[in-house]
Amino acid sequence: MTVDSVFAKYYDATGGESLWKNVKNFSLKRTYSSNSSADYDSQIYVSMADKAMSKTKSIMKRDFVYGVKGNEGWLKIPIGGSDKATRYQVKDLSQAEQDNMRLEMYELLVPFVNYKDRDLVATLVGLDQVDGVPVHHVELQGKGVKYNLYFDAKTGLLKRQKQTLSGIVTTTDYDKYKKSTYGIMYPSSLVETSSKDNSKIAITSELAVNETIAPENFQR
Repeated sequence: MTVDSVFAKYYDATGGESLWKNVKNFSLKRTYSSNSSADYDSQIYVSMADKAMSKTKSIMKRDFVYGVKGNEGWLKIPIGGSDKATRYQVKDLSQAEQDNMRLEMYELLVPFVNYKDRDLVATLVGLDQVDGVPVHHVELQGKGVKYNLYFDAKTGLLKRQKQTLSGIVTTTDYDKYKKSTYGIMYPSSLVETSSKDNSKIAITSELAVNETIAPENFQR
C-alpha cells in the first residue's frame, strides 16, 4: 500500500478519479450547530480555475461575506437595519486569514486534491484504528499546516481528519456519505472538535458540483 493507492481507493469509492479531475467549481450549503448562540448557516462557493472562494455566514439574519480571489481577500460586513436593502462595509482580510481560506478551498472537498502541485508532501504512516475500525493513516504536510488523515481500510472512505494549524488541532469526523447530483460521494454529516477550547460543532453539508455560480459571488 502506498500513499497514492490510498488516495486512489478514496477516489474510486467516491465516484471515480475522472469525475474528481473534472471538478471546475462547487458549492456547499452548511449548517453549524453547537447548541449555542454561535450557531449559523453558511453558503460557500468555490471556483477551482479562478482559485476563488466566497463564504457567507448567516448569523441572526445578517450575512457576513468572506472572499478570496487572486491575491485579494476581503470581508463584507452588513450595515444598516434589517428593514432596508443590505449595504456592506468592506475590509481587508489579514494574510493569515487569506491563507486559511485558500487551504479551506481544498479542505472542503479533501485536502489532498492536487497535493503535489500544491507543494504538499504525503507520507503513509501505516495501519491504525479509529473507533475500533482499521484505518490507513496518511500524513500530509505543507507550509504551516499538517493533516493526519484516516481512511477506512475496508471502504476507502475518509473517516477522520486532524488538521494542525498555528498550534491548534482541529479534528473532523466524517459520516453519512451521500452521492451528489454530479456523481461524487461526500460526507453530509461532520463533527468538528477544536483543541483551542474543546468546542464541538455538528455540521450538515449539501454539495453541488459544476453548476453555474454567478460571477458576482467572487467580486469584492
